Amino acid sequence: QVQLVESGGGLVQAGGSLRLSCAASGRTLNTNAMGWFRQAPGKEREFVAAVRWGYGTTYYANSVKGRFTISRDNAKNTVYLQMNSLKPEDTAVYYCAIGRTEVPETSPNGYDSWGQGTQVTVSS
Repeated sequence: QVQLVESGGGLVQAGGSLRLSCAASGRTLNTNAMGWFRQAPGKEREFVAAVRWGYGTTYYANSVKGRFTISRDNAKNTVYLQMNSLKPEDTAVYYCAIGRTEVPETSPNGYDSWGQGTQVTVSS
């Protein structure tokens, strides 16, 4: 059974950077898509970024394009989310997830294994 563990969240001032990690165990990440989502209090979970594992093709929400970068490390079975120029509206719990197929989707329904989440708080 696969387990995803996120880390790297924290409190940062606006304009700062954080790098989130998502380490997988129990399954090799070499086929299915990987995604990052976030959920702020009172809001629905929303797509942030995804990577098509085999091709390395990346996808981003418009709200983070140019500021966030998703990447993967095959040897470490880990996916990362580098977040730069953070804004207060980026504050949320961030989750990584494994896609049901190799094709990344922007809906949470396209993913079937989730981590526990890591809190990111951006102060103004």
